[in-house]
Amino acid sequence: MAIAALLRPADSRWTDALDRMRHDIYHLPAYVRMDAGMSGGSPAAFRFDDDGDTLLIPLILREIPDTTSMDAVSPYGYPGPIATTADQGFWERAGRHMADVLAAQGVITAFVRLNPLLPAPRAALASVGTVVEHGQTVTIDLTLPYEEMWKQTHRSCRNQIGKAKRAGVEIVFDDWGYFDDWIATYHATMRRVHATDFYFFTTDYFRRLRDALGERAHLAAAVAADGELLGGNLFFEYGTIMHTHLQSTKDGRVSHADKLLYDAIRRWGQDRGNEIYHLGGGVGGAADSLFHYKAAFSAGRSDFFTWRVVTDPVGYEKLTGEEPTTTSTTGRFPSYR
Repeated sequence: MAIAALLRPADSRWTDALDRMRHDIYHLPAYVRMDAGMSGGSPAAFRFDDDGDTLLIPLILREIPDTTSMDAVSPYGYPGPIATTADQGFWERAGRHMADVLAAQGVITAFVRLNPLLPAPRAALASVGTVVEHGQTVTIDLTLPYEEMWKQTHRSCRNQIGKAKRAGVEIVFDDWGYFDDWIATYHATMRRVHATDFYFFTTDYFRRLRDALGERAHLAAAVAADGELLGGNLFFEYGTIMHTHLQSTKDGRVSHADKLLYDAIRRWGQDRGNEIYHLGGGVGGAADSLFHYKAAFSAGRSDFFTWRVVTDPVGYEKLTGEEPTTTSTTGRFPSYR
């Protein structure tokens, strides 16, 4: 008998589901709770069980301004649906049940970011909503010999890593005394690249993130020979998967500290027995300058998709003035935001 439920972080059925399948740090109740708290939403996870198999999707439920309705969105990062099986029929049933459960809660749409490292059967998802391809992300295979990783690194990056070392730049791991200074470099970087307001995460966000993830969050600090902090990389380690969350450098001359950071972190991760290091992609998954910058460190690629589901077509049409179709849900979604 199929069972579908919307869970809260304290519900033991959430962690029980994670114990049944391979998952990532973005699926943890603590991460979803933290992210929801910073965005003003409510943390939740949809769980579906049928014939011995289980599916889980982390979500944040948000009120839609000037309405009595809500919508659902993935936490920041790469949560994505995960399951104990790749059976398409099971995933199709799970998707239909998710739409029904969310609609019963007054949720009109769901926007879900898939995890590039944990593929989902996209044809099954497309039978319930719209799957949109955004581009690729960059991965480093940490099971390769380091010599092969170095070979995959672009020549210019190899030269700059060497220059950073000769300049006396040192990478220090998990010295949280650098944390506040690193946050300042992050904000400086966002101003320098003219980032949108979304990316100006507050100091409170960073502190809550560290509190939520504990020893799963790491800080690699790039320190000059004179002790000045040049930049740093805030990254996650969970299971055998690593993700760069955010990297930044201070304004001014940084002696290629950014390049040395990626090289030092992959060495660190390999030494600890991790299997993959995910650098992410361009803004919104685009093949932009940020993507090409990351691509210079590895030949590894993963595809990034989002899944858009209209759970209440009537409510959606009232808000947008258009019927939900593949075309109308492929662009900005939900368009009323």
